[in-house]
Amino acid sequence: MRLRGRRRVLPDDKAAAGRSGLITVRLYNTLTRRQEPFTPARGGTVRMYACGLTVYARGHIGNFRTFVALDLLRRTLRHVAGFDVQQIVNFTDVDDKTINASRAAGESLRAYTDRYIAAYREDAAALGIEQVEAYPRATDEENLRAMVEMVAALEARGHAYRSDGSVYFRIATDPDYGRLARLDHDGIMPGARIDSDQYAKQDARDFVLWKASAPGEPAWDFGVGP
Repeated sequence: MRLRGRRRVLPDDKAAAGRSGLITVRLYNTLTRRQEPFTPARGGTVRMYACGLTVYARGHIGNFRTFVALDLLRRTLRHVAGFDVQQIVNFTDVDDKTINASRAAGESLRAYTDRYIAAYREDAAALGIEQVEAYPRATDEENLRAMVEMVAALEARGHAYRSDGSVYFRIATDPDYGRLARLDHDGIMPGARIDSDQYAKQDARDFVLWKASAPGEPAWDFGVGP
């Protein structure tokens, strides 16, 4: 169940209450468009994942609005409802923006992104946001290897294809793609989005899973690509 938005805590329905049994947490389910009692998927531990910053610059107020809202949810689940909470907030520390910004600054990608990860921690502490259990980076080797395994699994099932060194997700193979956002696939023009990858794609709506590196860019060789 994918959850977001309008978070409310109501004192009813003990079946979905935390371990304290004092309250029920009801969350707005984007998929069903209604509030529903919340229970963890497995046991009494809530597992939360949040996409953190792409660390090419300091976080802005829009970023931290999201992080403060997630912190409020985390505190409610842990300190009010009594659940154990295991939360992950990742850092995207490699993409076109981080690569270009680090080059402009004359720094290595690692040194540049380290600086803005430290800035995030400083800003989060100033706002009183709780530390979460893990802050993985996209470039951590174990994460890169996990990505490669996922890409290989999608390719084996016919959901991904290779082109010009990159691997793309084939949207046409997934009828449920966009279901959460209520996307109208028939109303999406195949050429509606134009970008630098358009000629490598089978369909302009497809998105990149593993992007080929340009000369001089950071690269990891895990056997992905042609």
